[in-house]
Amino acid sequence: SDLGPRMACTALKEFASARLNIHFVSNVDGTDINDVLSNLNPETTLIIISSKTFTTMETLLNADKALAWLEKNLEIQNIRSSNHVIGVTANSKNAKLFGIDETRVVEFDDWVGGRYSIWSSIGLSLAISIGFDNFQIMLSGAREIDNHFRESPFDQNIPVIMAVLGIWYNNFLGAQSHAIIPYCERLTLFPSYLQQLDMESNGKSVDQNGEQLKYQTAPIIWGQTGTNGQHAFFQLLHQGTKFIPIDFIAPITQNQSDDKSQKILLNNMLAQSMSLMVGKKAKEGENHKSYPGNKPSSTLLINSLSPKTLGALIAIYEHKVFVQGTIWGINSFDQWGVELGKELSIALNKGNISNIDPSTDQLKDIISKFSSY
Repeated sequence: SDLGPRMACTALKEFASARLNIHFVSNVDGTDINDVLSNLNPETTLIIISSKTFTTMETLLNADKALAWLEKNLEIQNIRSSNHVIGVTANSKNAKLFGIDETRVVEFDDWVGGRYSIWSSIGLSLAISIGFDNFQIMLSGAREIDNHFRESPFDQNIPVIMAVLGIWYNNFLGAQSHAIIPYCERLTLFPSYLQQLDMESNGKSVDQNGEQLKYQTAPIIWGQTGTNGQHAFFQLLHQGTKFIPIDFIAPITQNQSDDKSQKILLNNMLAQSMSLMVGKKAKEGENHKSYPGNKPSSTLLINSLSPKTLGALIAIYEHKVFVQGTIWGINSFDQWGVELGKELSIALNKGNISNIDPSTDQLKDIISKFSSY
Protein backbone atom coordinates (compact mmCIF):
# COMPACT_ATOMS: atom_id res chain seq x y z
CA SER A 1 0.00 0.00 0.00
CA ASP A 2 1.13 3.53 -0.68
CA LEU A 3 -0.74 4.81 2.37
CA GLY A 4 2.23 4.31 4.68
CA PRO A 5 4.93 6.14 2.70
CA ARG A 6 2.43 8.74 1.45
CA MET A 7 1.20 9.46 4.98
CA ALA A 8 4.74 9.64 6.38
CA CYS A 9 6.02 11.87 3.57
CA THR A 10 3.16 14.26 4.28
CA ALA A 11 3.74 14.12 8.02
CA LEU A 12 7.50 14.67 7.72
CA LYS A 13 7.42 17.31 5.00
CA GLU A 14 9.48 19.57 7.25
CA PHE A 15 12.34 17.03 7.06
CA ALA A 16 12.14 16.45 3.30
CA SER A 17 14.81 17.47 0.83
CA ALA A 18 13.90 20.74 -0.87
CA ARG A 19 15.48 19.44 -4.09
CA LEU A 20 13.07 16.54 -4.46
CA ASN A 21 9.36 16.28 -5.17
CA ILE A 22 7.77 12.97 -4.21
CA HIS A 23 4.52 11.94 -5.94
CA PHE A 24 2.41 8.85 -5.27
CA VAL A 25 0.06 7.11 -7.69
CA SER A 26 -2.01 4.10 -6.64
CA ASN A 27 -5.52 4.58 -7.99
CA VAL A 28 -6.36 2.82 -11.26
CA ASP A 29 -8.40 5.92 -12.18
CA GLY A 30 -6.40 7.29 -15.12
CA THR A 31 -6.73 10.87 -13.90
CA ASP A 32 -4.44 10.00 -10.99
CA ILE A 33 -1.41 9.05 -13.10
CA ASN A 34 -2.17 11.65 -15.79
CA ASP A 35 -2.35 14.51 -13.29
CA VAL A 36 1.00 13.55 -11.81
CA LEU A 37 2.79 13.03 -15.13
CA SER A 38 1.57 16.38 -16.44
CA ASN A 39 3.68 18.15 -13.80
CA LEU A 40 6.91 16.17 -14.23
CA ASN A 41 10.11 16.64 -16.19
CA PRO A 42 10.95 13.22 -17.68
CA GLU A 43 14.68 13.90 -17.61
CA THR A 44 14.66 14.30 -13.83
CA THR A 45 12.06 11.65 -13.02
CA LEU A 46 12.76 8.42 -11.14
CA ILE A 47 9.91 5.91 -11.09
CA ILE A 48 9.76 3.52 -8.14
CA ILE A 49 7.37 0.64 -8.80
CA SER A 50 6.43 -0.90 -5.46
CA SER A 51 4.51 -4.17 -5.55
CA LYS A 52 4.83 -7.17 -3.27
CA THR A 53 4.08 -9.69 -6.03
CA PHE A 54 4.54 -7.56 -9.15
CA THR A 55 1.18 -8.90 -10.32
CA THR A 56 -1.16 -6.21 -8.92
CA MET A 57 -3.24 -5.03 -11.87
CA GLU A 58 -3.58 -1.38 -10.78
CA THR A 59 0.12 -0.98 -10.04
CA LEU A 60 1.30 -2.54 -13.29
CA LEU A 61 -1.21 -0.57 -15.38
CA ASN A 62 0.02 2.70 -13.90
CA ALA A 63 3.62 1.56 -14.28
CA ASP A 64 3.05 0.81 -17.98
CA LYS A 65 1.58 4.29 -18.50
CA ALA A 66 4.43 6.02 -16.67
CA LEU A 67 7.08 4.04 -18.54
CA ALA A 68 5.42 4.70 -21.90
CA TRP A 69 5.45 8.42 -21.03
CA LEU A 70 9.15 8.24 -20.17
CA GLU A 71 10.03 6.27 -23.29
CA LYS A 72 8.15 8.69 -25.54
CA ASN A 73 9.70 11.82 -24.03
CA LEU A 74 13.25 10.55 -23.57
CA GLU A 75 13.39 8.40 -26.70
CA ILE A 76 15.18 5.69 -24.75
CA GLN A 77 14.75 2.08 -25.75
CA ASN A 78 14.41 -0.51 -22.98
CA ILE A 79 13.32 2.20 -20.56
CA ARG A 80 12.39 -0.45 -17.99
CA SER A 81 16.02 -1.42 -17.47
CA SER A 82 17.26 2.18 -17.39
CA ASN A 83 18.38 4.17 -14.37
CA HIS A 84 15.01 5.94 -14.37
CA VAL A 85 13.31 2.88 -12.85
CA ILE A 86 13.56 0.99 -9.56
CA GLY A 87 11.44 -1.97 -8.50
CA VAL A 88 10.57 -2.71 -4.87
CA THR A 89 9.12 -6.17 -4.36
CA ALA A 90 9.09 -9.49 -2.53
CA ASN A 91 9.11 -11.25 -5.91
CA SER A 92 12.31 -10.28 -7.71
CA LYS A 93 11.65 -12.86 -10.42
CA ASN A 94 8.49 -11.08 -11.56
CA ALA A 95 10.19 -7.68 -11.37
CA LYS A 96 12.93 -8.94 -13.68
CA LEU A 97 10.33 -10.46 -16.03
CA PHE A 98 8.70 -7.02 -16.09
CA GLY A 99 11.99 -5.76 -17.51
CA ILE A 100 13.66 -4.09 -14.54
CA ASP A 101 17.41 -4.60 -14.30
CA GLU A 102 18.22 -6.98 -11.45
CA THR A 103 20.66 -4.45 -9.98
CA ARG A 104 17.75 -2.03 -9.60
CA VAL A 105 15.39 -4.38 -7.78
CA VAL A 106 15.11 -3.81 -4.03
CA GLU A 107 13.62 -6.77 -2.17
CA PHE A 108 11.73 -7.29 1.06
CA ASP A 109 10.54 -10.49 2.75
CA ASP A 110 7.34 -12.07 1.47
CA TRP A 111 5.84 -12.25 4.97
CA VAL A 112 5.65 -8.45 5.16
CA GLY A 113 2.04 -7.30 4.72
CA GLY A 114 1.24 -4.08 2.88
CA ARG A 115 -0.21 -2.24 5.87
CA TYR A 116 2.86 -3.10 7.96
CA SER A 117 5.40 -2.47 5.20
CA ILE A 118 6.49 1.12 5.85
CA TRP A 119 9.44 -0.19 7.88
CA SER A 120 10.70 -2.28 4.95
CA SER A 121 12.09 -1.26 1.57
CA ILE A 122 8.53 -0.20 0.69
CA GLY A 123 9.58 2.88 2.63
CA LEU A 124 12.27 3.65 0.03
CA SER A 125 10.40 6.70 -1.28
CA LEU A 126 10.14 8.02 2.27
CA ALA A 127 13.83 7.36 2.93
CA ILE A 128 14.74 9.23 -0.26
CA SER A 129 12.52 12.13 0.77
CA ILE A 130 13.68 12.62 4.36
CA GLY A 131 17.12 10.99 4.07
CA PHE A 132 18.25 7.60 5.31
CA ASP A 133 19.47 9.00 8.64
CA ASN A 134 15.99 10.30 9.42
CA PHE A 135 14.48 7.02 8.21
CA GLN A 136 16.67 5.17 10.70
CA ILE A 137 15.55 7.59 13.42
CA MET A 138 11.93 6.76 12.57
CA LEU A 139 12.76 3.07 12.94
CA SER A 140 14.39 3.77 16.31
CA GLY A 141 11.21 5.49 17.52
CA ALA A 142 9.22 2.40 16.57
CA ARG A 143 11.81 0.15 18.22
CA GLU A 144 11.42 2.03 21.51
CA ILE A 145 7.70 1.31 21.44
CA ASP A 146 8.41 -2.33 20.51
CA ASN A 147 10.54 -2.60 23.66
CA HIS A 148 7.95 -0.74 25.74
CA PHE A 149 5.23 -3.12 24.52
CA ARG A 150 7.41 -6.17 25.16
CA GLU A 151 8.65 -5.20 28.62
CA SER A 152 6.06 -2.97 30.33
CA PRO A 153 3.44 -4.40 32.70
CA PHE A 154 -0.08 -4.31 31.32
CA ASP A 155 -1.23 -1.48 33.59
CA GLN A 156 1.55 0.75 32.18
CA ASN A 157 1.57 -0.60 28.64
CA ILE A 158 0.24 2.04 26.23
CA PRO A 159 -0.80 -0.28 23.34
CA VAL A 160 -2.40 -2.76 25.77
CA ILE A 161 -4.35 -0.02 27.56
CA MET A 162 -5.56 1.40 24.24
CA ALA A 163 -6.51 -2.09 23.04
CA VAL A 164 -8.57 -3.05 26.08
CA LEU A 165 -10.27 0.35 26.09
CA GLY A 166 -11.25 -0.30 22.48
CA ILE A 167 -12.55 -3.76 23.40
CA TRP A 168 -14.58 -2.24 26.23
CA TYR A 169 -16.10 0.40 23.97
CA ASN A 170 -16.76 -2.03 21.12
CA ASN A 171 -17.85 -5.25 22.79
CA PHE A 172 -19.43 -3.99 26.00
CA LEU A 173 -20.70 -0.47 25.28
CA GLY A 174 -21.75 -1.04 21.66
CA ALA A 175 -19.49 1.43 19.85
CA GLN A 176 -19.63 0.80 16.11
CA SER A 177 -16.95 3.30 15.14
CA HIS A 178 -13.88 5.07 16.51
CA ALA A 179 -12.79 8.55 15.45
CA ILE A 180 -9.15 9.62 14.98
CA ILE A 181 -8.73 13.40 15.24
CA PRO A 182 -5.17 14.72 14.88
CA TYR A 183 -4.77 18.37 15.79
CA CYS A 184 -1.92 18.67 13.32
CA GLU A 185 -2.38 19.35 9.61
CA ARG A 186 0.75 17.35 8.79
CA LEU A 187 -1.11 14.26 10.07
CA THR A 188 -3.99 14.77 7.65
CA LEU A 189 -3.54 11.24 6.20
CA PHE A 190 -3.06 9.52 9.56
CA PRO A 191 -6.78 8.66 10.03
CA SER A 192 -6.81 6.96 6.60
CA TYR A 193 -3.61 5.11 7.44
CA LEU A 194 -5.10 3.83 10.71
CA GLN A 195 -8.33 2.99 8.90
CA GLN A 196 -6.47 0.49 6.74
CA LEU A 197 -4.29 -0.76 9.60
CA ASP A 198 -7.24 -1.47 11.87
CA MET A 199 -10.04 -2.46 9.52
CA GLU A 200 -8.00 -4.64 7.16
CA SER A 201 -6.26 -6.34 10.07
CA ASN A 202 -9.22 -6.97 12.36
CA GLY A 203 -12.27 -6.65 10.12
CA LYS A 204 -12.89 -10.40 10.39
CA SER A 205 -15.87 -12.57 11.35
CA VAL A 206 -14.07 -15.92 11.58
CA ASP A 207 -11.52 -16.90 14.22
CA GLN A 208 -8.18 -18.60 13.67
CA ASN A 209 -9.86 -22.01 13.97
CA GLY A 210 -12.28 -21.20 11.16
CA GLU A 211 -15.24 -20.76 13.51
CA GLN A 212 -17.81 -18.01 13.01
CA LEU A 213 -17.48 -15.33 15.67
CA LYS A 214 -20.42 -14.47 17.90
CA TYR A 215 -19.16 -11.02 18.88
CA GLN A 216 -18.12 -7.78 17.23
CA THR A 217 -14.56 -7.19 16.01
CA ALA A 218 -12.97 -4.12 14.41
CA PRO A 219 -14.92 -0.86 14.58
CA ILE A 220 -15.17 1.55 11.66
CA ILE A 221 -12.15 3.86 11.85
CA TRP A 222 -12.60 7.37 10.50
CA GLY A 223 -11.57 10.92 11.17
CA GLN A 224 -10.15 14.23 10.03
CA THR A 225 -7.77 16.84 11.32
CA GLY A 226 -8.94 19.39 13.87
CA THR A 227 -10.02 22.13 13.75
CA ASN A 228 -11.65 21.36 10.39
CA GLY A 229 -13.49 18.38 11.81
CA GLN A 230 -15.12 20.59 14.42
CA HIS A 231 -17.06 22.32 11.65
CA ALA A 232 -17.97 19.09 9.87
CA PHE A 233 -19.07 16.30 12.23
CA PHE A 234 -18.46 17.33 15.85
CA GLN A 235 -22.16 18.23 16.09
CA LEU A 236 -22.89 14.49 15.93
CA LEU A 237 -20.12 13.65 18.39
CA HIS A 238 -21.52 16.05 20.98
CA GLN A 239 -25.28 15.74 20.53
CA GLY A 240 -25.91 12.81 18.20
CA THR A 241 -27.35 9.40 19.06
CA LYS A 242 -24.20 7.44 18.17
CA PHE A 243 -21.66 6.36 20.78
CA ILE A 244 -18.27 7.17 19.26
CA PRO A 245 -15.00 7.05 21.22
CA ILE A 246 -12.30 9.42 19.99
CA ASP A 247 -8.51 9.55 19.90
CA PHE A 248 -7.13 13.07 19.91
CA ILE A 249 -3.50 13.34 18.73
CA ALA A 250 -1.37 16.47 18.88
CA PRO A 251 2.23 17.66 18.90
CA ILE A 252 2.79 20.21 21.67
CA THR A 253 5.07 22.31 19.47
CA GLN A 254 5.31 22.74 15.69
CA ASN A 255 8.21 24.48 14.01
CA GLN A 256 6.10 25.44 11.00
CA SER A 257 3.38 27.07 13.11
CA ASP A 258 3.59 30.28 15.14
CA ASP A 259 3.06 30.25 18.90
CA LYS A 260 -0.31 32.00 18.76
CA SER A 261 -1.75 29.56 16.21
CA GLN A 262 -0.40 26.56 18.10
CA LYS A 263 -1.87 27.79 21.39
CA ILE A 264 -5.29 28.28 19.80
CA LEU A 265 -5.07 24.87 18.10
CA LEU A 266 -4.26 23.02 21.32
CA ASN A 267 -6.88 24.93 23.29
CA ASN A 268 -9.46 23.90 20.69
CA MET A 269 -8.50 20.27 21.23
CA LEU A 270 -8.67 20.60 25.02
CA ALA A 271 -12.04 22.34 24.76
CA GLN A 272 -13.43 19.50 22.66
CA SER A 273 -12.22 16.70 24.94
CA MET A 274 -13.43 18.61 28.00
CA SER A 275 -16.89 19.35 26.59
CA LEU A 276 -17.29 15.75 25.43
CA MET A 277 -16.48 14.57 28.94
CA VAL A 278 -18.28 17.03 31.23
CA GLY A 279 -21.06 18.30 28.95
CA LYS A 280 -23.40 21.11 29.93
CA LYS A 281 -26.98 21.16 31.12
CA ALA A 282 -29.38 23.46 29.32
CA LYS A 283 -32.12 25.62 30.74
CA GLU A 284 -35.57 24.11 31.02
CA GLY A 285 -37.25 23.95 27.63
CA GLU A 286 -33.94 24.29 25.76
CA ASN A 287 -32.92 20.66 25.38
CA HIS A 288 -31.42 21.42 21.98
CA LYS A 289 -28.71 23.35 23.83
CA SER A 290 -27.90 20.45 26.17
CA TYR A 291 -24.56 18.63 26.00
CA PRO A 292 -24.94 15.20 27.64
CA GLY A 293 -21.21 14.65 28.19
CA ASN A 294 -19.80 11.33 29.42
CA LYS A 295 -18.42 10.69 25.93
CA PRO A 296 -15.01 8.99 26.07
CA SER A 297 -11.83 10.20 24.43
CA SER A 298 -8.11 9.57 24.76
CA THR A 299 -5.48 12.22 24.08
CA LEU A 300 -2.01 11.34 22.79
CA LEU A 301 0.50 14.18 23.12
CA ILE A 302 3.93 14.18 21.51
CA ASN A 303 6.62 16.80 22.03
CA SER A 304 6.79 17.55 18.31
CA LEU A 305 6.17 15.73 15.05
CA SER A 306 9.49 14.21 14.01
CA PRO A 307 10.72 10.97 12.43
CA LYS A 308 11.17 9.48 15.90
CA THR A 309 7.77 10.44 17.28
CA LEU A 310 5.99 9.42 14.07
CA GLY A 311 7.67 6.02 14.23
CA ALA A 312 6.57 5.66 17.84
CA LEU A 313 3.02 6.74 17.04
CA ILE A 314 2.66 4.22 14.21
CA ALA A 315 4.08 1.42 16.36
CA ILE A 316 1.68 2.18 19.22
CA TYR A 317 -1.30 1.64 16.93
CA GLU A 318 0.24 -1.45 15.30
CA HIS A 319 0.63 -3.13 18.68
CA LYS A 320 -2.85 -2.00 19.74
CA VAL A 321 -4.31 -3.70 16.67
CA PHE A 322 -2.30 -6.87 17.37
CA VAL A 323 -3.51 -7.05 20.98
CA GLN A 324 -7.14 -6.64 19.94
CA GLY A 325 -6.78 -9.31 17.26
CA THR A 326 -5.30 -11.66 19.86
CA ILE A 327 -8.17 -11.05 22.29
CA TRP A 328 -10.73 -11.59 19.53
CA GLY A 329 -8.91 -14.76 18.43
CA ILE A 330 -8.51 -13.64 14.81
CA ASN A 331 -5.60 -13.47 12.39
CA SER A 332 -4.67 -9.80 12.07
CA PHE A 333 -2.21 -10.49 9.26
CA ASP A 334 -4.35 -11.71 6.37
CA GLN A 335 -7.03 -9.99 4.26
CA TRP A 336 -9.06 -12.62 2.46
CA GLY A 337 -12.00 -10.25 2.32
CA VAL A 338 -10.46 -8.38 -0.61
CA GLU A 339 -9.77 -11.43 -2.78
CA LEU A 340 -13.23 -12.07 -4.26
CA GLY A 341 -13.48 -8.51 -5.56
CA LYS A 342 -10.09 -8.92 -7.24
CA GLU A 343 -11.15 -12.19 -8.87
CA LEU A 344 -14.42 -10.75 -10.19
CA SER A 345 -12.67 -7.61 -11.43
CA ILE A 346 -10.22 -9.71 -13.44
CA ALA A 347 -13.05 -11.83 -14.83
CA LEU A 348 -15.09 -8.75 -15.79
CA ASN A 349 -12.08 -7.17 -17.49
CA LYS A 350 -11.58 -10.33 -19.53
CA GLY A 351 -15.30 -10.62 -20.28
CA ASN A 352 -15.02 -14.09 -18.85
CA ILE A 353 -17.71 -14.27 -16.19
CA SER A 354 -20.71 -16.57 -16.09
CA ASN A 355 -23.88 -16.53 -14.02
CA ILE A 356 -23.74 -12.76 -13.67
CA ASP A 357 -26.48 -11.45 -11.38
CA PRO A 358 -29.28 -9.30 -12.88
CA SER A 359 -28.28 -6.16 -10.97
CA THR A 360 -24.67 -6.21 -12.18
CA ASP A 361 -25.81 -7.13 -15.69
CA GLN A 362 -28.09 -4.09 -15.82
CA LEU A 363 -25.32 -1.83 -14.53
CA LYS A 364 -23.00 -3.15 -17.25
CA ASP A 365 -25.63 -2.40 -19.89
CA ILE A 366 -26.07 1.17 -18.63
CA ILE A 367 -22.30 1.76 -18.63
CA SER A 368 -21.91 0.30 -22.12
CA LYS A 369 -24.50 2.73 -23.52
CA PHE A 370 -22.31 5.67 -22.59
CA SER A 371 -18.82 4.25 -23.13
CA SER A 372 -16.79 1.64 -24.96
CA TYR A 373 -17.00 -0.62 -21.87
